[in-house]
Amino acid sequence: MTSPALAPAAPKISGRAWILAVLTLTYTFNHVDRQILVILLEPIKNEFGLRDSQLGWLSGIAFAAFYATLGIPVAMWADRGNRRNIIAIALGLWSAMTALSGLAQNYWHLLLARMGVGVGEAGGTPPATSMIADLYPPQERATALGIYTAGIGLGIMAGFALGGYVYELYGWRVAFFVAGIPGLILALVVRFGIREPVRGLADQRQDDSPAPPLGETLKFIFSQPSYLWLLAGCLLICISANAFLVFTSSHLQRTYGLSPGQVSLPLGLLIGGVGSIGAIVLGRVCDMLSKKDLRWRPLIIAICAAIALPFAWMFLRAPSVELAYAWNIVPSFIGLIYASVAYTASQELVKLRMRSFASAFMLFCLTLIGIGCGPWIAGELSDHFARRGAEQPLARALELILLFNAASIVCLLMATRSYRKDAAKAAL
Repeated sequence: MTSPALAPAAPKISGRAWILAVLTLTYTFNHVDRQILVILLEPIKNEFGLRDSQLGWLSGIAFAAFYATLGIPVAMWADRGNRRNIIAIALGLWSAMTALSGLAQNYWHLLLARMGVGVGEAGGTPPATSMIADLYPPQERATALGIYTAGIGLGIMAGFALGGYVYELYGWRVAFFVAGIPGLILALVVRFGIREPVRGLADQRQDDSPAPPLGETLKFIFSQPSYLWLLAGCLLICISANAFLVFTSSHLQRTYGLSPGQVSLPLGLLIGGVGSIGAIVLGRVCDMLSKKDLRWRPLIIAICAAIALPFAWMFLRAPSVELAYAWNIVPSFIGLIYASVAYTASQELVKLRMRSFASAFMLFCLTLIGIGCGPWIAGELSDHFARRGAEQPLARALELILLFNAASIVCLLMATRSYRKDAAKAAL
């Protein structure tokens, strides 16, 4: 039976491919500026004499606390104001703070700069996903948001490759300048090169009424059990995914005696290139399956989480770096699907004037707990195993992190129970 939540396809909207391309490029810059730090953690650790737990703070909580917290008021602004302008301002701010990271003279300077990056990036995703939902109807939305989510992979690939290459030639400080400056130019393209879409255009319905107050929006979100279960499942995956994202480069460098430049391109191609292809392909598969049954939205994430587990385990146990890269292909391919489906769900499980906030609320939880705590938990566990004399403390920490991935499957299966009903309720 065809799900009632999927309305007939809306007419093609002029210029939407260009807007999606610019927003995807913006999201790519978002992750270049965020992930270039990851490939540079080892030389920064050595220069400043840091512990793994401090690296976890630097790459996790310092960024995530501001990114997540400010995302809520920015999203409320986006539900009421011009989303394009908000994105342009945010892009300019986080790009400038990335460049300033290269001026850091100690750990605390770099920590403050990364907080500034978090402040800027808070204004990126919520208004962008809301705009995409207005440009693409439900039948095409997971594919469009899959393309947008590919910006994560493209940003990781570019950030890793750029960071490793520039580091080998000029050092880690110059790498931050090279990553940050182009975003200032792209901010002008966003402001003057794309237009603000009409809200609800792709759904063939409009809502010109004021956005509901915060209390009413939260009440509606918490009345949608599928949204909450899917959020919990994606949150657990996010903890695991970001712990691996931050420390995979360090794990390879320490285990196989490699330099940042030696791991940057292979990891960029795997996590970024293969991950981007997976986000687009699996987003398309999700749309095709969801035409028959919307429960495929959370179900496809659960299946991918289950498939990733044994491959991630073998990656950590690989006897050579070549085998490690080989075992990492499958987790890389399916690693971003949870984000694109989470964005899709946050648009179709709430009403029109709640979309930016619903996306920001999803992002708030994923960022503060997933991006913020994942690297920190892994760093603390690594320090714990190091104190106990473990041979490979970081690898042991990442093995325990996989338990979060396993627990996510239960939550995602619970989300399938009411997803169709909740989507229909949001469309009323």
